[in-house]
Amino acid sequence: MEIINEPEITNIDERTVAYVPFVGNYIGKEEVFAELFGELLGWAIPRDLIGPDTLMLSAYYDDPGVTPPEELKLDVCMTIGDTVEVAGNVKKKILPGGKYVVMRAELIGAEEYAPAWEKIVEWLVQNKLEIDMSRASYEVYLNSPEEHPEKHHIVDICMPVLG
Repeated sequence: MEIINEPEITNIDERTVAYVPFVGNYIGKEEVFAELFGELLGWAIPRDLIGPDTLMLSAYYDDPGVTPPEELKLDVCMTIGDTVEVAGNVKKKILPGGKYVVMRAELIGAEEYAPAWEKIVEWLVQNKLEIDMSRASYEVYLNSPEEHPEKHHIVDICMPVLG
């Protein structure tokens, strides 16, 4: 894992997203993400909704250290225009903005996501910041690992903080 930008406090604007929800154990299960993003992209691509400014992200609502694995909630999301209509298992919502700690990392593979989250939590503790559990934490995917020469994942990890 390479930390590209050390964690920093940033204000993130709210975002309108299309999403596919999931409840269950997603920890270390790449196939869950592949299936969910496959469903989301299968809906978005024929509608020509993916452009240069589209963000792909995962929104997490629980602390995996506290919530039982079968109760973990996750949304895989993509930003969309406010007027886009959704259908089927694809839902629409506004992800709230606010104050977030954001850390950019380049991960060798999926196994490095957990250590990256541990690093940002460690930074929060060191800086005496409190996580705002009323808002989701995010992974914003900045590349497609399949298109990276070494299949690396470049991601912004965003954790909401109080204050």
